Amino acid sequence: MTDWTSALNNDPLPWLLEIDPDNPGVRYFALRELLARPEDDTEVRAARAAIMSTGPVPAILDAQYPQGYWIKPGGGYSPKYRSTVWQIIFLAELGADPANEQVRRGCEYLLSHSIAANGAFSAYQKPVPSGAIPCLNGNLLYALQRLGYGEDARVQTALDWLAHAITDEDDFEYLKSGTCGPCFACSANEGQPCAWGANKAMKALLAVPPQRRTPLMQRALQVGAEFLLSRDPAAADYPYTQRVSSTWFKFGFPLTYWSDVLETTAVLVELGYGHDPRLQNALQFILDKQDAQGRWKLENALTGKMWADIETKGQPSKWVTLRVLRVLKHIG
Repeated sequence: MTDWTSALNNDPLPWLLEIDPDNPGVRYFALRELLARPEDDTEVRAARAAIMSTGPVPAILDAQYPQGYWIKPGGGYSPKYRSTVWQIIFLAELGADPANEQVRRGCEYLLSHSIAANGAFSAYQKPVPSGAIPCLNGNLLYALQRLGYGEDARVQTALDWLAHAITDEDDFEYLKSGTCGPCFACSANEGQPCAWGANKAMKALLAVPPQRRTPLMQRALQVGAEFLLSRDPAAADYPYTQRVSSTWFKFGFPLTYWSDVLETTAVLVELGYGHDPRLQNALQFILDKQDAQGRWKLENALTGKMWADIETKGQPSKWVTLRVLRVLKHIG
């Protein structure tokens, strides 16, 4: 075990690194991100190839129409979680190969059918600006960058929209039926700042290489850090329409528009706050959930809702454990 795993009850790395036809992406990410193996490493290449031949990624691609969409033509947000929008998000999270023809066809279809006149991604089947919300744009912009579209002009325009929406600069205009105001305000949250949306937006902006982040993006990242640290992430009592959602405290994979304490912590750690005292409760909350083997359970799942189920709810999860170890390594 290495220094960054010293807080673990046991070493889960051998478990994550084992060949697993049901979850081949875990081995790939463990090799790349936890062991820092290069992309051209023989084992890394074999793990990447396995993602495209076994497990959930082939099941997702098998359901794709030749034109590039899933379920039905158009914007592709509905139905959850089998339509076009969600498949692009899932493919990125699962480690799909950006060079794969079907993956690229799906990305191109999304980019051609889901962007509204304001340059942002819209949740509506016919994309209009009122359907542009922070969580959707954050999720898709993060995914598209992971899938090789970071330099695409359409992605760059949407990133600029997102940064403007966060900072409210340059007389940015909002639609009351969509994004309602600065600092992640959203009509789905009665116009209040949405921390779920904040996490997704921060992930998208953090996916931009540091040397390519504009001053506006840097200011947006600062706004996000200040907002997420304005509450104790372990309590997650951010502005909400009714009560604190229980999903904050149940770790899952893949996450959709919802978020959890672990994702909030991961974002803040990547923003440079890993040793900030305000994050200590959240880190302890995360560590307290591990079992004797240094593993974490899948507490929140989309069982029966995706094209392929991913792990078993209530059982130790390689994906959730991987999420935790990414955070610990970043801090360490």
